[in-house]
Amino acid sequence: MQPSVPQQMTCIEITRPGGPDVLQPTVRPTPAAGPGEVLIQVAAAGINGPDLYQRRGFYPAPPGATDIPGLEVSGTIVAVGEGVARWRVGDACCALTAGGGYAEYCTAPAVQCLPIPAGLDVVDAAGLPETFFTVWSNVFERAALVPGETLLVHGGGGGIGTTAIQIAAALGHRVFTTAAGDQCPALEKLGAERAIDFTSEDFAAVIKEATAGKGVDVILDIVGADYVARNIASLARDGRLVSIAFLKGSKVEIDLMPVMLKRLTITGSTLRVQTVERKGKIAAALEQRVWPLLAEGRIRPVVHVRLPLAEATEGHRIMQAATHLGKILLVT
Repeated sequence: MQPSVPQQMTCIEITRPGGPDVLQPTVRPTPAAGPGEVLIQVAAAGINGPDLYQRRGFYPAPPGATDIPGLEVSGTIVAVGEGVARWRVGDACCALTAGGGYAEYCTAPAVQCLPIPAGLDVVDAAGLPETFFTVWSNVFERAALVPGETLLVHGGGGGIGTTAIQIAAALGHRVFTTAAGDQCPALEKLGAERAIDFTSEDFAAVIKEATAGKGVDVILDIVGADYVARNIASLARDGRLVSIAFLKGSKVEIDLMPVMLKRLTITGSTLRVQTVERKGKIAAALEQRVWPLLAEGRIRPVVHVRLPLAEATEGHRIMQAATHLGKILLVT
């Protein structure tokens, strides 16, 4: 039996570029599932860094996408579009979206949907897609971290950091991370061999000592600025630096000599603008390689707080303060 889908829904819109207070509840028409899409009745949506940039006017929605923020959701499928074969009405899923997650209903390409891992609450599953897609595509595909190699994750306390630490550790890699001091014990429990307190320690010196001067093979960086030169110093020969955010700034001056001498690769990416086909391939890889680890309980999304959808402003304030551990979820 087809569930009744209302013509209108509550959502959160960005009234103008600015601080968290510009996020306001409103009522808009409920979207419809187009060809290759599903319509999800949202149980929860995750808050992510790109949402904050979009709110401030620095990261507009791609052409054709809704201006409602929110790049990941979990919930129940209530309608399927033409050409969708895998999913049925009533199926629970989590999904990567191009926007629209801060709402009671949200569409997503069917290939960007994944089943809720066994034993995981549907609300907490909202904390999976954006960070897991980002970590897998950057660390294990773009940077090609392979068995026997080591990883350094900056910003270990956030959603990206807690995800990267857990996946890499579960797959047998030595993992190091940087974080504020009070977060370090928790991150070592998640699988980091050494959590480095960036407020009192020089991560480059710690990495040099911990690796007997060799350095790490891959660095996942969200900081930029003065971290870049120290990242280069911390990489082993043939090491790879992947930049996915620039919390301290994107403009730097570096010495390219060690890049050449150590045969380093410096790269980066964004997820939102990639094609549906590409995101579908990432989803397939996650389902094959990482979803079994979730089902076995070896890794779990770390949830800092669950807030009602109407409190999106508070969620953004928490995210902006950057003192949280794990994901911030908005529950409908």
